[in-house]
Amino acid sequence: MIKGVLFDLDGTLLDHRSAADAAITAWVSAHCPGHPRLADVPALWAGLEIPYLAMWQAGECSLEEQRCRRLRALCRELQVDEPGDLDAAYADFAERYRQGWAPYPDAAGAVAALSGLALGVLTNGGQRIQEAKVRAIGLSRPLRTVLTGEVLGGFFKPSPGAYTGAAAALGLAPQEVLLVGDDVAKDVTGPAATGMHSVWLDRLGVEPAPPSFPRITTLADLPHLIR
Repeated sequence: MIKGVLFDLDGTLLDHRSAADAAITAWVSAHCPGHPRLADVPALWAGLEIPYLAMWQAGECSLEEQRCRRLRALCRELQVDEPGDLDAAYADFAERYRQGWAPYPDAAGAVAALSGLALGVLTNGGQRIQEAKVRAIGLSRPLRTVLTGEVLGGFFKPSPGAYTGAAAALGLAPQEVLLVGDDVAKDVTGPAATGMHSVWLDRLGVEPAPPSFPRITTLADLPHLIR
C-alpha cells in the first residue's frame, strides 16, 4: 500500500529546462553580444550539467567549484574569454535562473490531491537551492521534506542509499513509497531496485516506458494512478 510519495523536482515539479535555457542565453548575450553560436548555447549548457554535477556529487570538488568549472567549459566551447571573476559571473547567471523559476501547471493540483499521504521531494541538486525552489513555486507547505544527497549521507540518485534514506525520512519503508520523476535511471529503475514503487513522468510523450513501469505524461494523472 502506498503511504508516501516522493517527487523529483527539476523537470517534474519545476520547469528547470525553460528557466536554465533562458538564463544562460541571456547571460551569453550580455557577456558576448552578437555571438554567432547563441542558438546553440542552451543545448551546450544542458550537456554540461550532468558531468559537472557528477564531479561535485562524487566529492571531487565543491558545489561552487563545479559551477565555475562548468562556466569555464562553456566559455571554452564558445571560444570566448572566461570572466575574470567566475564566482560573480555564475552569480549573474544564477540570478537570471531564479527569475525564471516556475512550476509546471499540473504540479500544484497533483500535490494537493495527494494531501492524505506523506509527501516529499527527492532531488540531486544542492540542498539550499532546491529548498528555495520549492518555496518559490509555492509548494513548501505540502512538501515540507526536501531531500538531497547533502542530507542523505552523500547518497545521490541513483544510489540505493538515496531511496532508502528518503523513505526513512518519511518514516516509511521503501515498499510504502512511490517516486515520480522524469529521469528513467534516477526516478524509475533506480528506486525500483530498492523495492520502492516508481512512475515515469514523460512530459513529451514520445517514448514507451521501461518494461513493467507505468508512464504518465502529466502529473494530473498521478492521483488516479495511485488510487
